[in-house]
Amino acid sequence: MILVTGGAGFIGSHIVDALVEARQAVRVFDCMLPVAHQRRPEHLNPEAEVLDGDLTDPATVRRALRGVDAVCHQAAMVGLGQNMLDIPDYVLHNGMGTAVLLRELAAAGFGGRFVLASSMVVYGEGAYRCPRHGQIGATPRTLERLSRGLFEPCCPRCELELDPVAVDESFPLDPRSVYAATKVHQEHLCFAFSRETAVPVTALRYHNVYGPRMPRDTPYAGVAALFASALAGGRAPRVFEDGRQRRDFVHVRDVARANVLALTNESPVIGAFNIASGHPRSVGEMAMALAGSTGAGAPAPVVTGEFRLGDVRHVFASADRAERVLGFRASEDFDAGMSELATAPMRVA
Repeated sequence: MILVTGGAGFIGSHIVDALVEARQAVRVFDCMLPVAHQRRPEHLNPEAEVLDGDLTDPATVRRALRGVDAVCHQAAMVGLGQNMLDIPDYVLHNGMGTAVLLRELAAAGFGGRFVLASSMVVYGEGAYRCPRHGQIGATPRTLERLSRGLFEPCCPRCELELDPVAVDESFPLDPRSVYAATKVHQEHLCFAFSRETAVPVTALRYHNVYGPRMPRDTPYAGVAALFASALAGGRAPRVFEDGRQRRDFVHVRDVARANVLALTNESPVIGAFNIASGHPRSVGEMAMALAGSTGAGAPAPVVTGEFRLGDVRHVFASADRAERVLGFRASEDFDAGMSELATAPMRVA
């Protein structure tokens, strides 16, 4: 039996479907958090057992773990949120929820595999190269520069603009938002648990995931969902900064397949892996592709120059380790995925 925490959500539900298709017994454990679910999702797989419950409740977690020989931990509060008043909610659901789950696994003598949904946000501003000083870390962008429309990070030594390069899994962790800090915390907790118990832990660092079942009209959604929500409502997507910030957009079915590999490969793979398409694109390019797939008359994206201090400029991945060690390579076509996202009904949170 494989337990999928957060299995009713956007990514979790696709993982459940992929596991069921692979003839695995699956139990979904989800607290149906109101910011993610206003009502019980219609997409819950009927072949999976579903248990409602909160990861911070030890008794419910113990019940969820009965008969489980693998855990796929997807449950988390996601996104940048709305303001700093969200901090306790992120720490509760992402930090304490993970801590309770790990404690109950240890108490039960769990010896199976553990797969964690991590995120590219753990890398912070990503990797850069200075024309004069070579590869170098970027300092956080300042409010003063952002207010002047100077969005590119600068070299901390010579102040030249930096060129972004792909991050690999050895890149130092540098969280720059509350959500990012909790994802780093999850990784640290899970790898400490692994060292103490010898349970193999795989952390899958998702890049910008998109696809069917994305939630609409919520401040906790990713940029692809926000743009799709705007277009579905007949509004132009609002592209922050100058639209040239680069990301790696990976389809949710590819992400689900990576989880199935981590859970079912003959031998467990240990450590962190970027789960990405390997083909970075700008946010503006993604907005144009999505608007172009929406149909004639769809409003063109508007580049606003707005910014959020917690955002990073460029972060995209090297997917080499996931292919070499995990056997994962993204296969979904970007243009086809944008067309699918433009026409698929979005999930009302």
